[in-house]
Amino acid sequence: MTEFWLISAPGEKTCQQTWDKLMVATSRTNNLSTNNKFNIPDLKVGTLDVLVGLSDELAKLDTFVESVVKKVAQYMADVLEDSRDKVQENLLANGVDLVTYITRFQWDMAKYPIKQSLKNISEIISKQVTQIDNDLKARASAYNNLKGNLQNLERKNAGSLLTRSLADIVKKEDFVLDSEYLITMLVVVSKTNYADWQKIYETLAEMVVPRSTKLLFEDNESGLFSVTLFRKAVDDFKHKARENKFTVRDFQYNEEEMKADKEEMTRLSTDKKKQFGPLVRWLKVNFSEAFIAWIHIKALRVFVESVLRYGLPVNFQAMLLQPNKKNMKKLREVLYDLYKHLDSSAAIIDASMDIPGLNLSQQEYYPYVYYKIDCNLLDFKV
Repeated sequence: MTEFWLISAPGEKTCQQTWDKLMVATSRTNNLSTNNKFNIPDLKVGTLDVLVGLSDELAKLDTFVESVVKKVAQYMADVLEDSRDKVQENLLANGVDLVTYITRFQWDMAKYPIKQSLKNISEIISKQVTQIDNDLKARASAYNNLKGNLQNLERKNAGSLLTRSLADIVKKEDFVLDSEYLITMLVVVSKTNYADWQKIYETLAEMVVPRSTKLLFEDNESGLFSVTLFRKAVDDFKHKARENKFTVRDFQYNEEEMKADKEEMTRLSTDKKKQFGPLVRWLKVNFSEAFIAWIHIKALRVFVESVLRYGLPVNFQAMLLQPNKKNMKKLREVLYDLYKHLDSSAAIIDASMDIPGLNLSQQEYYPYVYYKIDCNLLDFKV
């Protein structure tokens, strides 16, 4: 299970008592969840008006930062292509796996100084993650263009003889070159029609050079034959070939062009390899930055919401629960029994239940402060 529930409840006589009560109810006797204290430092409270406004802003920022975290993770999976099993080992926060980072969360005083106001801290995070998002768009666009161009060239060099590039199949000696009168044509013939081709190719136009056909290459379905004829007979030959289900490929042997194509492919392939390492490093570093920012937003939200709900002076215990998947419903009930006295109006309501006239804006409401952290950030199972 990579789902966590970040909750808070007011301190009893001490915050330790709140913690002990939770532990007894959820893990010591019935193994409903694995719990950790979630350490939030003494942040500046500010005024009630600011807290109310900030509560909405942080909700939007939470959604935005989560989307950036997922985008970076998903792009990492796309870039690593064949080694997707390695994705998870690159998705770290501060050099440790995500579960370890969350369960041992420590506020980063250097990045987000707690002497600053809550609004300033949220703005620092917003700017930082917006920058990561913009950089990701630019880097992804450049790398995807490169990859796309390379794939197009590779596609040209693969596939059926009817469509693929012939540059790496034919040789100079297969062609009559620099002749005023003669030209070599390339024709794709289905394997089932080889005998027909040999029988009639010389009669497809008046000026076909006898015994000039050669099989140059074949794939599973067809063969590529060369044939030499007089230039003035080309149109007639093409027309008759089509009638007999032979496909003439428009191809002129041009060493310069073929060399340029090969060089372009080598250049793109080299560029892709050159960009790959730095791009993966950038994704690792910035995934870590974005994920850390995201968990700090969760901490800010718990702090703001706890002050708004439980009042001043600040006295609450933030707790991180990792639910046992089989017992999630039971865990909800136990938490409700434990904290229902905090808010008598908060019956267990799940946002997935459609109650007419009640808009919960997709956020479940419980008598305790609650935010979900889902670490399953990828669309595929690693």
